[in-house]
Amino acid sequence: MEHLIFSLNATMPIFFLMVLGACFKKAGIMEGVFADKANQFVFKVALPVLLFEDLSNSDFLKVWDTRFVMFCFASTLGGILLAVLLSMALKDRRLRGEFIQASYRSSAALLGIAFIKNIYGDVGMAPLMIIGSVPLYNVMAVVILSFTNPEGAVRMLGKTAAGILKNPIILGILTGMAWSLLGLKQPQIMEKTVSSLAGVATPLGLMAMGASFDFRQASQRVGAAAGASAIKLVLLCAVFLPAAVYLGFREQQLVAILVMLGSAATVSCFVMARNMGHEGVLSSSVVAITTCGSAFTLTLWLDLIRTLGLI
Repeated sequence: MEHLIFSLNATMPIFFLMVLGACFKKAGIMEGVFADKANQFVFKVALPVLLFEDLSNSDFLKVWDTRFVMFCFASTLGGILLAVLLSMALKDRRLRGEFIQASYRSSAALLGIAFIKNIYGDVGMAPLMIIGSVPLYNVMAVVILSFTNPEGAVRMLGKTAAGILKNPIILGILTGMAWSLLGLKQPQIMEKTVSSLAGVATPLGLMAMGASFDFRQASQRVGAAAGASAIKLVLLCAVFLPAAVYLGFREQQLVAILVMLGSAATVSCFVMARNMGHEGVLSSSVVAITTCGSAFTLTLWLDLIRTLGLI
């Protein structure tokens, strides 16, 4: 019971904030343009500042772990290949690109940071997990969506490569790394401003995500959406978490891997699918189902690894 309470204390505050966002949308407080702008603000400003704050105040050379980053990269690639194989079961080939992307692409940055901060009080291994997984998420999404709808593939690949270099979260990580390596000290005015902005990132981001949730989308493309959601929330964790445990990853590293593998599909799945000529209904359905379902599955996974004494 003690382990379950620990898991609920770690997961439920995060999802209550998302529920609050959905309630605020219903009440007309956080809807439409406001929710979109809040999502953009969190992605482009608040999250990068949060990552910069944590990394710039730490000894980055002590934090860096090549083995952990490589595992995040390898397990992400393995998850993509597994999703590709399972997508072959779909009779409608037009759905395969969306199915694959939604099966592997997590809300790793926002939910990863939120979970680790909620348990440990800082972002811990989240930046290294992001380095190992997010660039691969983006590149492979373009490759997969291009092959399943090849029009404009070369142009989109070029745009994605440039987008990774300009990604605000990656820039926040790189700037924080550089600041730490140079041993620079933040002036008090800068430190307080950075701290205030960083404090906004998690609650605003989670509420904006909740406000973007559309329950109606969950009822569309039910069969394929249920399959992709099962891969996202259950299968990837079942395959790669034991490997992580076998290789000796524990505590913050294991929690970061868990969130990378088993958190909800990101809203970016829908945005990218639509921008590359796909229907987008399957993507939005998976986002809706996994956002709701991950409240339960992440709690169960966290309870399991806590019970086993791994965190």
